[in-house]
Amino acid sequence: MTVIILTTCPPGLRGFLTRWLLEISPGVFIGNPSARVRDLLWNEVQQYAGQGRALLAHTTNNEQGFTFRTHDHAWHPTDHEGLALIRRPNKPPPQGSGTPKPGWSNAAKRRRFGRG
Repeated sequence: MTVIILTTCPPGLRGFLTRWLLEISPGVFIGNPSARVRDLLWNEVQQYAGQGRALLAHTTNNEQGFTFRTHDHAWHPTDHEGLALIRRPNKPPPQGSGTPKPGWSNAAKRRRFGRG
């Protein structure tokens, strides 16, 4: 079983993948091509994805029973004692995350006491 997930990729790439895989949802393709065809499809996805992201997951003969590859993803596969895991980057703190000012905001005062 092979699953390819595309995000913000050109429509032509989606049309290309429908020749070998079934599109079950926008940007989600599944099928059971041979390993050779799967690798050729992945090479085409990497070449024509443009600014988009792609993820390939397929069955294989290992402890987990599957493996995956990513293209232009912020999350990267890592090997942890023989298991493939996804490493997410640390989120930076949100901008302007200081302490709020004490007291009621102007909008809260208007809601509570009327628009007058």
